[in-house]
Amino acid sequence: MKDNKTSQAASLYDANVQKTIPRYVTFHEETIELVRAAHPSPKNWLDAGCGTGTLIAKAQVSFPGVRFVASDPSEAMLEIAREKLSGLDVEYVQAGSEVLSVNQRFDVVTAIMAHHYLSSGLRITATEKIFAALNPGGVYVTFETIRPFTGTGTSIGLQRWRLHQLAGGKSAEEVEKHISRYGIELLPISIEDHLNLLRKVGFSTVEILWASGLQAGFFAIK
Repeated sequence: MKDNKTSQAASLYDANVQKTIPRYVTFHEETIELVRAAHPSPKNWLDAGCGTGTLIAKAQVSFPGVRFVASDPSEAMLEIAREKLSGLDVEYVQAGSEVLSVNQRFDVVTAIMAHHYLSSGLRITATEKIFAALNPGGVYVTFETIRPFTGTGTSIGLQRWRLHQLAGGKSAEEVEKHISRYGIELLPISIEDHLNLLRKVGFSTVEILWASGLQAGFFAIK
């Protein structure tokens, strides 16, 4: 039985994520740089879908003194995060964004490759909950699996994703198993639809942060 929603067990996630998702490290770098520019002195930060806690481990170096809340639906992921972030001021919540309930407001909320497991209705609910969890002027950063404008664009994007995984040492069988999740377990959203969702929820500033292949980053300000 799987212990999380990704394609590998939680214990194998850190060893495999960069082989699986192109430029994954860039997502964290872009997120931290954006927060540094848009809200340089946050007091608290919610990382929704925190996984094994890698973003928080990196962010606390640039933002010492920030109080983090790490949420994830997977108990196994949170166990690894607790070990990785031992000694830091972090609160842990076992919940997905779509059911998240917190009794505080945040200057920063992040959701890195977390909402592409959600149906469109649950993605709306998750985004509404994140909006509600932000302080006025708070910053939301999210990275998503995206749906290109055309079928040809999708085919090329999937081939680029396939070649990245093969180059990382995954077997052809492993690669095809992962690619087959696109549109079934990994539910993409177009860039346009995601921007419209963020506007509809109520964000005053909505922007594309980064895009390549079948992944894109967005930021929004409440």
